[in-house]
Amino acid sequence: MSGDSAAPDGTGVAPDGAGGGDAVRPRPGQLTFVAPRRRKPPTHLADLDPAGRTAAAEALGQKGFRARQVAVHYFEHLTVTPEEMTDLPKAGRADLVAALLPTLLTPVRTLTADGGATVKTLWRLHDGALVESVLMRYPRRITVCISSQAGCGMNCPFCATGQAGLTRNLSTAEIVEQVAYAARTLRAGGLADIERTDAGLGLAEMEDSGGGPDSGGGPDSGGGADLGGETGEADAAYGGTRVTNVVFMGMGEALANYAAAIGAIRRLTDPSPEGFGMSARGLTMSTVGLVPAIDRLAAEGIPVTLALSLHAPDDDLRDTLVPINTRWRVDEALDAARRYFEATGRRVSIEYALIRDINDQSWRADLLGEKLAARGRGWVHVNPIPLNPTPGSRWTASRAGVAQQFVERVRAHGIPTTVRDTRGREIDGACGQLAAAT
Repeated sequence: MSGDSAAPDGTGVAPDGAGGGDAVRPRPGQLTFVAPRRRKPPTHLADLDPAGRTAAAEALGQKGFRARQVAVHYFEHLTVTPEEMTDLPKAGRADLVAALLPTLLTPVRTLTADGGATVKTLWRLHDGALVESVLMRYPRRITVCISSQAGCGMNCPFCATGQAGLTRNLSTAEIVEQVAYAARTLRAGGLADIERTDAGLGLAEMEDSGGGPDSGGGPDSGGGADLGGETGEADAAYGGTRVTNVVFMGMGEALANYAAAIGAIRRLTDPSPEGFGMSARGLTMSTVGLVPAIDRLAAEGIPVTLALSLHAPDDDLRDTLVPINTRWRVDEALDAARRYFEATGRRVSIEYALIRDINDQSWRADLLGEKLAARGRGWVHVNPIPLNPTPGSRWTASRAGVAQQFVERVRAHGIPTTVRDTRGREIDGACGQLAAAT
């Protein structure tokens, strides 16, 4: 498209640099691949590999192994204050910690919903940019939804983040810090417990315990797939105090900030004290369909779950709903998703926001089912999501009966389909609602 800017390899990775300005609201259909240049955030321990951390400590006049001690505190003990790091020499301790663990995120506002089981935090970054993350407790998972960019350049018209434009990319450590803060919140008891009952289990839980894709989870069932349930992993989280799942479904297109997003994944999955030691199977990478970046991710050898935000099975409509479709068509995105499954063995999740009278017709459900089934069995799962309201949007969620029919039509093609459980809608913390408004 004229006026678009893309990295040479098609991944949308922006070059490093300083300067730039605030996001400009994009015109309809405009894509922004390269993030505006702004002053880079301070280098943090989580930005560095072990060799880099050692070098950073030595540059401060400390012995190299001190960096590993700080890493143990950060990744294992969730400690960030020098007073608690008593194994470090008192002389120079504060300076070492300040240099390796600079403040990257400052909480501006915290909102809660769902009886305290959902917490949304608005963060101010070092340069004043704003992002949001959402921490959620489910019966068998604790999921944090994190942002990879301040704003987004993909310009999907039903998404509050996309309508605001792209301010800048986040660094690896700015992404990781959202998870670290969530972990510290859990340790401090900052997320309410929920009652674990059979009625409280969403469909994802029923599938994990033997129920099939047709066992419930429709719009009227009272159940639904939890965020993080795309992975199929079900760590016992009832009353738990650790993050079990991380989803790159907050602000931004993570694959357009490829290097930082992959760096964050590695910090989350590297064994302690190099990282948090999370299972890659507990991580979900969402994308609107940057095909070269999907293929690149498949080659990384990290079996995270891929979630493809499709929202329409036909090019005519998807060109409007998901403007990246003007670069890579529906079939190209689905083919890339299938290749990802073949490379990783991880079942792909298809995200589909159900919009009243726009993309919820029965013939579109049939077309979606046909296209997925034509690429084989067992490789994909569909997550319809009732559209969440955003300010100024002319669209609304599908009627419950229409949504149920859509689900049944997709399932009739042999495709497992589960309606997504919506969390945090009343605090603008649900899918598509994050706008980092103060």
